[in-house]
Amino acid sequence: MASVHSNEDLEAKDMDSRSLSSSRNHSQGAPYIHKVGVPPKQNFFKEFSNTLKETFFSDDPLRPFKHQPKSRKFILGVQAIFPVFEWGRDYNLLKFRGDLIAGLTIASLCIPQDIGYAKLANLAPQYGLYSSFVPPLIYAIMGSSRDIAIGPVAVVSLLLGTLLQDEIDHVKNPDDYRRLAFTATFFAGITQATLGILRLGFLIDFLSHAAIVGFMGGAAITIALQQLKGFLGINNFTKKSDIVSVMQSVFRSAHHGWNWQTIVIGVSFLSFLLLAKYIGKKKKNLFWVPAIAPLISVILSTFFVYITHAEKDGVAIVRHIEKGINPPSVDEIFFTGHYLAKGFKIGVVAGMVALTEAIAIGRTFASMKDYQIDGNKEMVALGTMNIVGSMTSCYVATGSFSRSAVNYFAGCQTAVSNIVMSIVVFLTLQFITPLFKYTPNAILAAIIISAVINLIDFQAAILIWKIDKFDFVACLGAFFGVIFVSVEIGLLIAVSISFAKILLQVTRPRTAILGKIPGTNVYRNIQQYPEATKVPGVMIVRVDSAIYFSNSNYIKERILRWLVDEEEQLKEGYLPSIQFLIVEMSPVTDIDTSGIHALEELHRSLQKRDIQLVLANPGPLVIDKIHASHVSTLIGEDRIFLTVAEAVSSCSPKLVEEP
Repeated sequence: MASVHSNEDLEAKDMDSRSLSSSRNHSQGAPYIHKVGVPPKQNFFKEFSNTLKETFFSDDPLRPFKHQPKSRKFILGVQAIFPVFEWGRDYNLLKFRGDLIAGLTIASLCIPQDIGYAKLANLAPQYGLYSSFVPPLIYAIMGSSRDIAIGPVAVVSLLLGTLLQDEIDHVKNPDDYRRLAFTATFFAGITQATLGILRLGFLIDFLSHAAIVGFMGGAAITIALQQLKGFLGINNFTKKSDIVSVMQSVFRSAHHGWNWQTIVIGVSFLSFLLLAKYIGKKKKNLFWVPAIAPLISVILSTFFVYITHAEKDGVAIVRHIEKGINPPSVDEIFFTGHYLAKGFKIGVVAGMVALTEAIAIGRTFASMKDYQIDGNKEMVALGTMNIVGSMTSCYVATGSFSRSAVNYFAGCQTAVSNIVMSIVVFLTLQFITPLFKYTPNAILAAIIISAVINLIDFQAAILIWKIDKFDFVACLGAFFGVIFVSVEIGLLIAVSISFAKILLQVTRPRTAILGKIPGTNVYRNIQQYPEATKVPGVMIVRVDSAIYFSNSNYIKERILRWLVDEEEQLKEGYLPSIQFLIVEMSPVTDIDTSGIHALEELHRSLQKRDIQLVLANPGPLVIDKIHASHVSTLIGEDRIFLTVAEAVSSCSPKLVEEP
């Protein structure tokens, strides 16, 4: 007998709580009940390293290096830093033909845009061209996107101009203003490269799509309103960017400050640009029409002003663009002194916005061509080009959506299209800039207005409204913050609302009452499935979130409120009271110490009501912590089930119908 008992003890020990799947002791004929498996204990350092790897190296960047000789590893390392050595091996004349056409096309678009965007940043026109010469060359060597076109963009130019103007007046102190712009560009590059090197690219995902849509739309309207100065020929214009101040300035100048010749030029060419865009949108094979329209507009308007001498009648013109390529500007960056901290602050903000736009554009076109871009490599490439750019008289450059779209439709094959564009800009700086002397400011305003119109995405806003009302509030908050206050306040609102949504979802997770779908053993949300029936004497609650310190108390109290509401309904209907509370834990991916304490408190509260707490399908992390904290002993091993159906059949076998 002793031998029999010892064998039974050994078998009992084998069937402990850490077995992956086993049956409970049941009377003959009882349904088979599975135990919830507990994963084997991992070494702490191994578990920590796995978590670290999944957080920062989820794409497993070192996989290509495995089982490779040292020489091959060196080549792969060079290709990882400079992707040009990877795709350059397969480059041929056919690809060059596509890149040449695309590069020439985006160059015709970027030259007039760059001059206008430099004005948005309150810089001389040549600095916009400088920023389309050096940065695209660096990106072509280090970037992983085949389609993105690099250069100044409207939103970043406006943001940089606004933030710099708050620190230094560009009219009274243009030299320090320019130096601060280079300093901000340097730190924008440092920020971008650091995020890429430390693999912290996921941080830019905290700015939600809805907030970006609202911010971009507001920025587009603000940019368009700023162009009314050049579009209407107003000399005395407000330095503020909010819509109220701008419109007051416009209407105050209506009787004596508007120039009718300027308005005629602006309206005529804006109509031409919008018509060109319409043609390009309707017929995709005519993509080159809206791409070349800005350059044609500049040539025609410049020629018109030159032969009529309209500048004598008050038409404002560019007058002078510095000839020659980028002069070095390392000695102009504030590495010490009062403006160092200001440059750092502005650079971080501008760098993050530029990064968000570039990564979004890169991913969009990569998905259209079915290839992958490495977000962290992109950050390093963008950061490096801005660091080098800050030392060669450039301000913050990033991916331009309008140019990238033209680049894509023009048939670009690789980043060589950026090199072609850069060469054209180089030739322009060397030989053609004096010809822009008579270019009217009105045409630059018209080009910018036509370019930023696409940033107002009505369809995206409507879709956001249909999908998620809170997202729509975030979208509107960012939009109105930009147009009624300032760009930086709009950006702050966008970030704040994005974080608020995350906090709200973490601290106030959804819970649901489950019922049984007739004819099945499936239990679902009774609000989603009204035909689902509740089990008499049993209340089933599902928690749709991990249980952490931030939400554990709320979850416990919410479950108890569900219970109180349910008991009141049962009393009114003279139905059996609740005897079991089953918590469906499939969506609960993790639980911390506060969550464990909340379970213990919930168990004690239910005990006082003579109600038994039952858990269904806790995940591996959750069940491991439940066992480690001995909550499984407190609740009872026989009260933890693999499925809700098994929990119900065990708790209330007589009341559950078989399907």
